[in-house]
Amino acid sequence: MFKFVVKGTAFSSIDSKNVKVFENCLFCISETGMISAIISPEEKDYKTIIQEYSEKNKFQELAQGQYILPGFIDLHIHAPQWAQTGTALDLPLYEWLNTYTFPLEAKFSDEQFAERVYSDLVSQLIKNGTTTALYFATVHRKSSLRLAEICSEKGQRGLVGKVVMDDQEQNPDYYRDATTDEALAETELFIQEVLELNKRTPQGVYPVVTPRFIPSCTDNSLKGLGALAAKYDVHIQSHCSESDWAHSFVQERFGKNDAFALNDFGLLTEKAVMAHCGFLSDEDMDLFAKKGTAVAHCPISNAYFGNAVTPIARLLNDFQVETGLGSDISGGFSPSLFDNIRQAVMSSRMLEDGVDKDCCSEKRGVSGASITLNEAFYLATAGGGESLSLPIGKLEVGYAWDVQLVDSKKLPIFSKDEPLMTIFQKILYLSRPENIDEVWIQGEKVHDKNTKEVEVQA
Repeated sequence: MFKFVVKGTAFSSIDSKNVKVFENCLFCISETGMISAIISPEEKDYKTIIQEYSEKNKFQELAQGQYILPGFIDLHIHAPQWAQTGTALDLPLYEWLNTYTFPLEAKFSDEQFAERVYSDLVSQLIKNGTTTALYFATVHRKSSLRLAEICSEKGQRGLVGKVVMDDQEQNPDYYRDATTDEALAETELFIQEVLELNKRTPQGVYPVVTPRFIPSCTDNSLKGLGALAAKYDVHIQSHCSESDWAHSFVQERFGKNDAFALNDFGLLTEKAVMAHCGFLSDEDMDLFAKKGTAVAHCPISNAYFGNAVTPIARLLNDFQVETGLGSDISGGFSPSLFDNIRQAVMSSRMLEDGVDKDCCSEKRGVSGASITLNEAFYLATAGGGESLSLPIGKLEVGYAWDVQLVDSKKLPIFSKDEPLMTIFQKILYLSRPENIDEVWIQGEKVHDKNTKEVEVQA
């Protein structure tokens, strides 16, 4: 009836504010890697299933101190920038892009170089508990396809975009699409290739229409990309109102904010995820909510390049905008969404309390801006799944068995009577990659701390 059964205590978001504890429950996984049933100790089949699947050698019981979390969903990663992670984050965004980032991304015309970087990145993300990732690649179709193939091979659920940068005035000569027509043709071919790859990828790998951001694209490419997204019904990603410079550029070019400009080109849809969004107006947020477009909140990156703290509490509570979490490698230095969960809470507190000591306390911050740890956890899991319109990010029947098994034994837990929600908080605030014992995606084990490399069964 089931492929295997796991017994353990787990934590999963019910909604943006509440977390459910599954204490000593049985998670019954189907042949296709989905959660078929969750059985609690008081249910009549509990002991029978343990005995049956133990005899079949298809039963796993978590060790003392191990807990189950849903796999993390990273909604914004620049995959080629893994090679420069931790570099020059003290520079302004425009200078950082032109001095470091664009020269690096241009090197991905070399498919062997791309192979080395992308292979290492996907492996490191899996070790950090990231089971689904939404990637920007580069303008190069072949190396972008290789990233999708690596996700498929390593068992990670990947959503990959070949980046479009066709504006010859705004992009460097050495790194851009040669023409608008070529950018659109290569994007369409990339979509077709990844859709074909997806047919033999159980966990899913998806093409993503990816205008880098409005300043890098012509009107014709933006219009064409919107048409391609509609033609193939695929995901869309870009940057939106990220910084003072980017936000002002779009206002000067179109006389409107990014959100409305992107919508004019058909780039705000149920399958669209826009990164950063630190300068959204109330009208922009309302448009996002009506369109079903999601926000990828990148709190570490925004501390360096965003020029503002994204008002997550307003997005979630006032406008009900789908929102998830992104690492924004390498604008964000950490591949760990544990780190971004922590920063999301800290940044929201700073937005609420304010940072200028010379301003009176009544005017120093933004009232109601802080979010809880539960909300930050939701962003990294269930919120990410909802943003991608996929059945992931929750421990719930009908959702994929995408999980991380976290070892709490080396955390400061000194009492057997420690409340489970206290342990949950310590796991989120204190876990490092070495605390992650196993990672499973679509019912397949893709990482085991005690082995060098897990071979994924295709």
